[in-house]
Amino acid sequence: MLRTGAPLNLARAVARVQRLREQPAAAPLASAGHRRRLWELPPRALEMVLGMALPHEALRRVARRVLRAEPKAQGHALHAGLVTECRRRGPLAEALQAELERQHAATQRQAAEAGSAEALARWWQGQAGRGELPGALWAVLSHPRCTEALQQQVLGEVQMLQFQAGQAARVELARFEALIDENAVLARALAAAQQRCTQLAAEHARVHAACLADNAKLRGRVAALEAQVLALRAGAAAAPTSAQQEARIEGLERALRKAQAPVKAPLPAPGPMPKPKPLAVPVPVPVPVMQAPGSLGGAGSAVAAGPEEGLGQRNVLCVGGRTAIVPVYRRLVEARGGRFLHHDGGEEDKLGALDATLAAADLVICQAGCVSHNAYWRVKDHCKRTGKRCVFVETPSAAGLQRALAQVTQDT
Repeated sequence: MLRTGAPLNLARAVARVQRLREQPAAAPLASAGHRRRLWELPPRALEMVLGMALPHEALRRVARRVLRAEPKAQGHALHAGLVTECRRRGPLAEALQAELERQHAATQRQAAEAGSAEALARWWQGQAGRGELPGALWAVLSHPRCTEALQQQVLGEVQMLQFQAGQAARVELARFEALIDENAVLARALAAAQQRCTQLAAEHARVHAACLADNAKLRGRVAALEAQVLALRAGAAAAPTSAQQEARIEGLERALRKAQAPVKAPLPAPGPMPKPKPLAVPVPVPVPVMQAPGSLGGAGSAVAAGPEEGLGQRNVLCVGGRTAIVPVYRRLVEARGGRFLHHDGGEEDKLGALDATLAAADLVICQAGCVSHNAYWRVKDHCKRTGKRCVFVETPSAAGLQRALAQVTQDT
């Protein structure tokens, strides 16, 4: 029976192919006004519709709802099982049919406006050009005007697009793998850079700690220097008292020298000439060394100034000089009969007071090496305008001031 049945089946297949060839090429696959259902599609079209028109999660959701259980199949096995179930009408096929109608209702309304196979083909080309394949595929294959030729064209184009998508996916996969390799290289480079940054941060922290320690030491030194400066300023504030003491001592010494000068003996009263006697040598009156000037008696307090007074009570202004030897300057000026005036040249005294001091001076001695530039030019300009005598001393010292005073007294 197998030998007799096989030729009969083959003959039937040949007759069926002949009938298909004799049918018009543009004849629609569905009756007029009737859209094809999912179970009415050929297997190839059914596979493409379930593979593209519905996402995998939608297929799984519909199967879970119909079966009332989680499908055990995954991926391709689930897709193949659904294709098999949809070849005949059943609960699963009807549920998938309803899901397709719901998701692609708008696309089907657009496709329904095509009244012929040619118009439907043009609409498909427009949708495919825009990449809207899922809904357009289901709308064309289920359209009443879809012919066998249009169906084969649509399936062929979709298959080619799937091939191209697969090829692009392989290219993207290769590119992705290359990116993974590159990312691994960059990750290693980043790890090395982070390690270097950590080392540099540790080195920076060490240097910063050392700098903080040095800064603390410097702050201690600065504090010590500030304390010394305060002590020096306190000593400078007490300088006028020392200067007064020096002036007092100098006055006492000057009075002492005057008191120790020889005094002439008084003339005898008129009367008979006595026998000549040898003249007595005048004896100097002894005076204590530290006796105050007001306590000196007799002729010692009335003696005129000695030969050291050569300035004639003129105001002598000393500009500049170190604070510690200002009392020495005062003794030297007053020893020559002058009135001592002083300005530090802008170190601590205000420069505004220099002009008034210059106006009160008769003679100016400028310690050029120990004054500010502003004070130097003020002194020079004032003396040039007023014609006052100004002597510039390069080295601020007592010896330099003595030479300057000697020069002034010789010129006068």
